[in-house]
Amino acid sequence: QVQLVESGGGLVQPGGSLRLSCAASGKFFSIYAMAWYRQAPGKQRELVATEPSGRGTNYADSVKGRFTISRDNAKNTVYLQVNNLKPEDTAVYYCNINVQPVVGPRRDYWGQGIQVTVSS
Repeated sequence: QVQLVESGGGLVQPGGSLRLSCAASGKFFSIYAMAWYRQAPGKQRELVATEPSGRGTNYADSVKGRFTISRDNAKNTVYLQVNNLKPEDTAVYYCNINVQPVVGPRRDYWGQGIQVTVSS
């Protein structure tokens, strides 16, 4: 079983920054692809940033130049640095990682979601 725990969200003023973390624990060999999604009230979940197994990074147009996805393999943690936040970035943010568990097939796991609110 693999568990993901997100942290780092909160209330921030426009123009502010946060670093979202997603720590993976459990029995697995390695993290392959990783991604961050977000879901605003009344809207569908959208892909914000992704790193498909070390093959570069991709970002939604709305966050390019402001958000950065990264990982620390030693800590089994993925990050989303979010800068120059705007009110429209307000959403619940979810991490998603593709992992090879010790038992069972390689698959995706989701974090529990963390609230980011941008407001003055």
